[in-house]
Amino acid sequence: MTFSRPGAIDLSALSRPQQPAAGPGAGRAPAPGGASWVTDVSEADFQAVALEASARHLVVLNLWSPRAQNAQDFNDLLARVTDEQQGQVLLANVDVDANPGIAQAMQVQGVPFVAAVVGGQLVPLFQSTAEEADVRQVFGQLLALGAQQGITGRAEPVGSAAAPAADEEPADDPRFAAADAAFGAGDVEGAVAEYEKLLAQAPADTEVAERLAGVRLFGRTQGADLQAARAAAADTPDDVDAQLLVADLDVSGGHVDDAFSRLIDLVRRTSGDERDRVRERLLELFTVVGTTDERVAVARRALASALF
Repeated sequence: MTFSRPGAIDLSALSRPQQPAAGPGAGRAPAPGGASWVTDVSEADFQAVALEASARHLVVLNLWSPRAQNAQDFNDLLARVTDEQQGQVLLANVDVDANPGIAQAMQVQGVPFVAAVVGGQLVPLFQSTAEEADVRQVFGQLLALGAQQGITGRAEPVGSAAAPAADEEPADDPRFAAADAAFGAGDVEGAVAEYEKLLAQAPADTEVAERLAGVRLFGRTQGADLQAARAAAADTPDDVDAQLLVADLDVSGGHVDDAFSRLIDLVRRTSGDERDRVRERLLELFTVVGTTDERVAVARRALASALF
């Protein structure tokens, strides 16, 4: 496949005014530590969620049918890779059985059909299911295309896909209300400060630590240019700040092993305060990825070897 030019499919039929519909994240306070960037889209909110939003951040449309074989498995794969991008991509799932007008406008002959919307233009990605490695490769190319076209914003997290049943406990933890409100208002520093207060009160609280690490990572990478960061890191391999930024961006983009390898190598090449900075950042990224993740276990062993 190629990203040489956006697809020529006419989406104008879906641009007409519709009855107001809830956009991504409506009614939910963003929760960086456990949120998702996956939402369901209908003919009613396609204009706002897919077309208009694509001028600010990348949107991936996943047209699917619950009747299709392996549909849910592929949906789960797309969701997992999308969420690893930490808002650089919003995955918009379209049930074509319930929304045939979208499939007709996009001239879709079969599902799954996956396409990106970049600045209102369609870029076909997959016309069938794909392996995880292929999905990751295509998402990487899509992020590069977005950077080339200046589409580098981040979508707001939309929370978990399923609402709690009426007899279940509310999903929102009141401890996080202030931090979530700050993050939702775009005040990343305020959210960090709120999470730091909570962590000071409960240093062993894993969830607070994960949320804090996630928001810090978001703040460090927000608005960063991946290509420029990579070029700077390549030109100045001993610049700790440059290497740390690329590692942050790699974790945000799902290239976890690359980030860990970069920082472990930097630990070997630094000493004193600089080495401590790199080690501390690596430990924070371990928290972002998840302490039970096998990649973290491998990297911990490599870090121990580099330190001792």
